[in-house]
Amino acid sequence: MPVTINCDMGESFGLWRIGDDAGLMPFIDIANVACGFHASDFNHMRITVQLAKAHGVRVGAHPSLPDLQGFGRREMKIGREEMANALIYQIGALAGFLRAEGVELNHIKPHGSLFGMAARQEEIAHAICDAADIFQVPVLGMTGTLHETVYPARGHRMIAEFYGDLDYRPDGSLIVTREHDAKDPDEMAKRCLRAITEGKGIATDGSFFPTRCETICIHSDTPNAVDIARAVRAVLQTLV
Repeated sequence: MPVTINCDMGESFGLWRIGDDAGLMPFIDIANVACGFHASDFNHMRITVQLAKAHGVRVGAHPSLPDLQGFGRREMKIGREEMANALIYQIGALAGFLRAEGVELNHIKPHGSLFGMAARQEEIAHAICDAADIFQVPVLGMTGTLHETVYPARGHRMIAEFYGDLDYRPDGSLIVTREHDAKDPDEMAKRCLRAITEGKGIATDGSFFPTRCETICIHSDTPNAVDIARAVRAVLQTLV
């Protein structure tokens, strides 16, 4: 299967606008749509689904910890059952808008700190699987973490993700910042190409770590997200 580009988007709220979703759509394959707990609302969820449908972009749910104030980028203590219920609630809301537009739910991708917690905490990883049991779609995750062991063990396909606009620590763990900085598009495209062709990611200290890449993530709230997406798409086209 060819490597895809995915994007965390649909994160505007009320009158507040975050990210150039319309500008990003021509360069991506799958959209991770915010479900209201870290960003978005019922109007923006439907608008984003409609926009993705118009561009032939597949749509997945991007559920979060219940942290609208912190944009889902602050960890919290939460049990497996409560987390699973929060996920089912959010994914179910998006599923309603998808059904209204005649679009299938493509995948689930936990957002922000929830993604990181599931990488390290078995209880949270299993909570994600509890929700995935209901919706029966693949889950985006990161290699070298509990995503790669727990999800398949529970019968769910994990789509290996590499981040095209964030930095990594030497141990291969992701550096999740509250606000994302602009990145050099050409450098990010080179990193993505290396991850795909050599199975290597580069850390902040210049060292390499092993990785696997089936899909590349770009965040709509990265200041130059469209430029990065364009550069990564150009690189992927050389592999066809």
